[in-house]
Amino acid sequence: MSQIPMPALSSSGFSLTKEHFVVAVPVAVVAAVGGFLVSHYLSARGCKKGQVNTCISKDSPKVVHSFDMEDIGTKAVYCRCWKSKKFPFCDGAHTKHNDETGDNVGPLIIKKKDA
Repeated sequence: MSQIPMPALSSSGFSLTKEHFVVAVPVAVVAAVGGFLVSHYLSARGCKKGQVNTCISKDSPKVVHSFDMEDIGTKAVYCRCWKSKKFPFCDGAHTKHNDETGDNVGPLIIKKKDA
């Protein structure tokens, strides 16, 4: 095969032939595709886009709870992790969730100001 005219790199006497390109281009394409697929797989593993609510009021299109301030008393603690057995109130289930997932979710605490 004939050589593609290429200048020597930094006076080293090194030149690239057509055979080098025939081998190098497919290897580079396979490496690029492989790198993309691995990074896509790893990013999908690290941050899954799944449902937060896995079991509470699934027959409803949207879970909404409303409370009157007068009914709360002096303090109310509400769940934000969706794992509480007493939902919408917090039962501390976020502690186990945080330990298992590395998350840092905690409850919503509403209390009246001291008069």
